[in-house]
Amino acid sequence: MELGLVGLGKMGGNMRERIRRAGHTVIGYDRNPDLADVHSLAELVDKLKGPRVVWVMVPAGAATQSTIDELAELLSPGDIVVDGGNSRWTDDEKHAEELKAKGIGFVDCGVSGGVWGLENGYALMYGGAADDVAKVQPVFDALKPVGEFGSVHAGKVGAGHFAKMVHNGIEYAMMQAYAEGWELLEKVDSVTDVREVFRSWQEGTVIRSWLLDLAVNALDDDEHLDKLRGFAADSGEGRWTVEAAIDNAVPLPAITASLFARFASRQEDSPQMKMIAALRNQFGGHAVENKK
Repeated sequence: MELGLVGLGKMGGNMRERIRRAGHTVIGYDRNPDLADVHSLAELVDKLKGPRVVWVMVPAGAATQSTIDELAELLSPGDIVVDGGNSRWTDDEKHAEELKAKGIGFVDCGVSGGVWGLENGYALMYGGAADDVAKVQPVFDALKPVGEFGSVHAGKVGAGHFAKMVHNGIEYAMMQAYAEGWELLEKVDSVTDVREVFRSWQEGTVIRSWLLDLAVNALDDDEHLDKLRGFAADSGEGRWTVEAAIDNAVPLPAITASLFARFASRQEDSPQMKMIAALRNQFGGHAVENKK
């Protein structure tokens, strides 16, 4: 099939390549002309045969809203817009209604895989009407990991981003647990090789995971994380998860505590946040702050 892809950064650029490797045609647009296949959204839409599918991979909020507003004026009834960024699920409901008024379908898709997705595939959680999802299915199949698992039609519009939000909340708590354990091991005199303790957990233990593998990678690069400042940003999903928990009276003590621990990194050079920063850089290519 043909796909228009808007946003060719760290995620979008690799997604374009993986979809092309599966034999599909991807026409990409980015504000950076060095990355783009076309020079404008209008040119992208003109090059696609109807019914068109346009996948948006730009930052949540104003950038996504302005892109969808412009596409609403360019696309035709029967076309589909997919929001694959990290939008809040409540925005999905708004975008779906705006596009529905023009006969344009909408699918929201939470995408996980970071900088490793090109080779490993992307975990996909998508929401929307079954007919709209079916029009995008070949792209979902191209992006997902090989095998039975890795993608899910999570429910109606907003379900994909809600599921991805909860995924990221769990990720916060898991990273925090590794970071706290690492700091405690570093603190005591009796443990003389913390990196190898972490490495030993990679086989045969109940806490082995891809995040643990990435922690070992980070410690191989910088054994005591001395080069990093103990600062880790929060990109929104952790806050939204806690807010949703409050709205639904669901207790999330571990995820909430991990979010507050990120806030602590604003105030001091936290050793735990060095590990969080290192893990975010390893799996997602997120920027880190080095010590000056």
